[in-house]
Formats: sequence, structure tokens, C-alpha cells
Amino acid sequence: MPAQPNVPPIDREVTFQDEGFEAKTLMTKTDLKGIITYASKAFRVMSGYSKEELIGQRHSIVRHPDMPAAVFKEMWDTIKANKRWEGYIKNLRKDGKYYWVNIKVEPIYDEEGNKIGYLGVRSEPERDSLEEVKARYKKLLSYEK
Repeated sequence: MPAQPNVPPIDREVTFQDEGFEAKTLMTKTDLKGIITYASKAFRVMSGYSKEELIGQRHSIVRHPDMPAAVFKEMWDTIKANKRWEGYIKNLRKDGKYYWVNIKVEPIYDEEGNKIGYLGVRSEPERDSLEEVKARYKKLLSYEK
């Protein structure tokens, strides 16, 4: 399994329009423990990882250090309760740059109704709302230190 990149975070955002990237959604599927089982081409392009580097990795491979743990706790508590969670996430690309997404995460079930994993569908965040989110996350992060 490839490790988290050794590249330190770079304070440079990549948006959905940057570098000719115009996908409307980025999708991943994970197992019940958050191990990536599927990553759409758009997700791979935006994250900078190949399919081989992502499949089998914990989804936290793209976790940016600016993200408060409380946000992920809320997400996991919600999806483990078989509910859909939606929120803004700052992800770390393989090259150290970052990108923001509005993500919806929900459980995936098999034909017998057994929960087998999670689907994450990301879209471009609303810029007006993003400023409020950044301020809230900065405050949450200060409590964690």
C-alpha cells in the first residue's frame, strides 16, 4: 500500500475549473471501514492519485491537516446510523495542493439489504458558504490542539 504523500501541504487551492478539469462530480466507494474500493476518473484526476494508488487505501489518504477531527466524527456517527451526511471537506492532493468539495456520503446496501459500504459524491462547493465553513473549521481545530 502506498503511504500518505511525503509532500507537505502547499497553500494553493485547485478548483474544479483549474488545469482544464471540469468534472461536475467526484465519486468514491469504500467498504465499511473506509477503505477505497472504487474511485472515479474525476476523483483520481482531482486528487492526483492513480487508481492503483487509491484502491485498497484508507480514504484518509486525501485528508488535509486543516480538517477538524470533529467533522469526521460527525460524518461517521451519521453514516453508521444509516443516514446520509453532507458537508464541506478540504482534501489534500498528492502534490500537496488542496481542493474543497461539498460531499454527500451515504450507505450502500446489497440485494439482501445488508450494508456493505459507503458512496461519496462530491461537487464544487458554494463559495459564499465556504467562507463560513472555513471560519467554523478553524475554530474547531483550535479546540483540538
